[in-house]
Amino acid sequence: MRNITIADVAKHAKVSKSTISQFLNKRYEYMSEKTRKRIEESIRILDYKPNIVARSLKQKATFTIGVVVANILHNFSTQVIRAIENYYYEQGFHIIVCNADDNPEKEKNYIEMLRAKQVDGIIIFPTGDNLALYRKMKEDEFPIVFMDRTIEELDIATVILDNKLAAKLAVDHFVEKGYTNISIITTSIIRNITPRIERIQGYKEALIAHGIPLNPSYIRTSEQAEIQVSLSQMYQLKTPPQAILAANDIVLHEVLRFVKKQNLRIPEDIALISIDDVPFASFYTPTITAIKQPSVEMGRFSSELLLYQIKKERVKNSIYRMVPELVVRTSC
Repeated sequence: MRNITIADVAKHAKVSKSTISQFLNKRYEYMSEKTRKRIEESIRILDYKPNIVARSLKQKATFTIGVVVANILHNFSTQVIRAIENYYYEQGFHIIVCNADDNPEKEKNYIEMLRAKQVDGIIIFPTGDNLALYRKMKEDEFPIVFMDRTIEELDIATVILDNKLAAKLAVDHFVEKGYTNISIITTSIIRNITPRIERIQGYKEALIAHGIPLNPSYIRTSEQAEIQVSLSQMYQLKTPPQAILAANDIVLHEVLRFVKKQNLRIPEDIALISIDDVPFASFYTPTITAIKQPSVEMGRFSSELLLYQIKKERVKNSIYRMVPELVVRTSC
């Protein structure tokens, strides 16, 4: 059996090959509803399958997008990836997802692999330690968007949460509930990862705005494996904190483990807010107050910015900050 071609579909549907091409590229505005249905019926009857390789060669595109995630274990990362995948599926693209594990060398290898596969663009949650590689992509005018983390010395379009506002919303809520001994815990800041640095800064600024003295012992940053130790040290202080701001979902898991191990009660013994509204926050007992990131909107917006570049449309290489939302529950 020979392969069915666009010409076969065009002949069966009694339209031109260019009309079939427009249909396959989802340019439906160029045809009537009647024509569109006739083409759909012809494709079904003939069992036509588009030749993706031929299409790629003709249009000099692979219709494939790379996504390099710093740490796929974060709930936020998973939600953003899902939004990116949904967006590009609608556009007729495929995506390849790579998890860098916050490892710059692994990130470098993945980016080089994706470029070798001639993907049309890449959305990167950058580790921050591959400046020369990022700069080369920029010089090559290769479509690239950063997600969740900024590298200010590079002029690259970036979609990120307003992290200072996220921390401020949490501190404001704690203070409104009567807490003054407020701690923040984040994962390691060794490589100056943007959200962690900015959330600590927002926490400090919010405390100062409320006239609450900063207590360095209440600010903890460490690798996930050491968070339990940090918590134990804090609770051995003469005045332990009354409230904890978990700066991401990984920290939240560690705090909840500590609370259970120490037989502490939320909110009677310790109040808790998480930045990242994890799925179990609404049915955990007690329910957990959270700062929600607009992850779906962030995923779609980054996808739009990348597609503009792929289509050679002008994109303002700005840092686009998205607004967080306080979701009040019963953990304070």
